[in-house]
Amino acid sequence: MIDPLLLRDDPDLVKRSQIARGHSPETVDAALAADRERRAAIAAYEEVRAAQNAFGKTVAKAPKEEKAALVAEAKGLAEKVKLAQQRVTDAEAAAEDVIGRIENVIIDGVPAGGEDDFVELRRVGDIPSFDPASFPDGPRDHLALGELLGAIDMERGAKVSGARFYFLRGVGARLEIALMTMALNKALENGFTPMIVPTLVRPEIMRGTGFLGEHADEVYRLEADDLYLVGTSEVPLAGYHKDEIIDLSGGPLRYAGWSSCYRREAGSHGKDTRGIIRVHQFNKLEMFVYADPADAEAEHLRLLGWQEEMLQALGLSYRVIDIAAGDLGSSAARKYDVEAWVPTQGAYRELTSTSNCTTYQARRLDIRHRRETGRTQHVATLNGTLATTRWIVALLETHQRPDGSVVVPEPLRPYLGMDVLEPVS
Repeated sequence: MIDPLLLRDDPDLVKRSQIARGHSPETVDAALAADRERRAAIAAYEEVRAAQNAFGKTVAKAPKEEKAALVAEAKGLAEKVKLAQQRVTDAEAAAEDVIGRIENVIIDGVPAGGEDDFVELRRVGDIPSFDPASFPDGPRDHLALGELLGAIDMERGAKVSGARFYFLRGVGARLEIALMTMALNKALENGFTPMIVPTLVRPEIMRGTGFLGEHADEVYRLEADDLYLVGTSEVPLAGYHKDEIIDLSGGPLRYAGWSSCYRREAGSHGKDTRGIIRVHQFNKLEMFVYADPADAEAEHLRLLGWQEEMLQALGLSYRVIDIAAGDLGSSAARKYDVEAWVPTQGAYRELTSTSNCTTYQARRLDIRHRRETGRTQHVATLNGTLATTRWIVALLETHQRPDGSVVVPEPLRPYLGMDVLEPVS
């Protein structure tokens, strides 16, 4: 939820943000009107409540013979107070609903537009080339390699669970665990607390993180239990300190959540149906940070830097892009994607992203810290992926050899216990 003071003091800034996201600025006018009605209802309630308190003192001091009439009048005032209180409740709910529809205000410099309007910030690493003499049919894709290595089994995944499910077996399972463990060590080196998180959360937690907005159809729901399966450990980690005042005097609180993640991939029919690029279940190590809002942009760049260090260590060619406003999630004020080169697609594909959600999620979940003045302030929340199943795609394709074997990047070898992944068939 955006800051109500910002909404009142600088509605034009909020409108510009909505327009950059591709939304109507009329939502801001509706929110301002709802906020005015809420404040008017509160003022009316306080006025009638003050009158009730004053009249109560009058009744207490009145002669016995006058009290019967005054008590009847007091009951009338009590009814007015009750009605005024209900108007406050209704007005607050209406204001929360309307203001909650406004997405986070983007940070200065975020490009306007939609999915194709990102700004490329840099490219790192040489795009891998494959000698036609050694690869007469071109490089194999990750699924062909995965099948040769006995690492990926899509056919049985579909048999057991349906489309977009899979088994990682043998070196495939070992490779994912090695990637995740390498990422966990990177997180530990940088002050993160490791967390194994619940992957089922209550509606208020899912809603508080902003995942029940326009992309709610991506989320799995267990109706009988009124619980949601998370698509990222960002969700339970954001809810971890709900309704708390946390201590940031020693710097940001950094958590690294290891979890399975679930996404319905609604609306992606026909996209990336081959292999494990776009699937319903995957594993991920997610960085999540609670920070002083004044330090949030610097922390965002730190998260991005750690992601880049991981991809460089794995010998992957990648680019960093600044996502356009219309392609941001509702909670993100800025998001960087890191896209690795996938040789058989001849394109960069997203492997990881990192978002600065400023105070948007913390306002919904009421997470604060105490400033030096003693007053509390909502914290900023940030997130970023440090390793996930999809990384296997770029890793296999980039480091393949003509016989179908795959060279393991040297920094990954201690975690995997292998220098080369050899075909089994």
